[in-house]
Amino acid sequence: MNIGKFNSLYDLLEAFSTEESCIKYLEQQHWANGIPVSPYDPTSKVYNHSDEMYRCKNTSKNFNVSIETMFEGSKLSLRKWFVAIYEITSRKKGISSIELSKRISVTYKTVWFMNQRIRECFGIVMEEKLDGEVELDETFVGGKNKNRHYNKKVKKYQGRSFKDKVPLMGML
Repeated sequence: MNIGKFNSLYDLLEAFSTEESCIKYLEQQHWANGIPVSPYDPTSKVYNHSDEMYRCKNTSKNFNVSIETMFEGSKLSLRKWFVAIYEITSRKKGISSIELSKRISVTYKTVWFMNQRIRECFGIVMEEKLDGEVELDETFVGGKNKNRHYNKKVKKYQGRSFKDKVPLMGML
């Protein structure tokens, strides 16, 4: 999907002003010449079942263009997905989930889910090589054993043991 070809969010929203325009775009991208192919049996004939649904003749299963894509199973509109993709991919350092949730009027959890799907689809890996001066620090996270509830205390705990702590390291 090449939603990054737009110069601004306004251009994107002009191009995809309706849900139908988003569906037509996906059909052109997903299927050769926009002719539907069944994900269940590629050799099967496909019938137009309803406005956005198709039916595979051999398996009698219904499907739409979002099957086997990052949009599969999502109840969000494709316009929101397209805006999220644009916002995530058009910024050099990305966009925070909280900011994106405000921009597309969904919850933080929904944006987090969308972020995971988009990153998986585009193969975005958040790895960068460190160069120059690097600062490291480590700590152990977890409360004191004596302050825990009786059944949450770590057995055979003595001194500065970190059996009950999680090591954490940060780099800058």
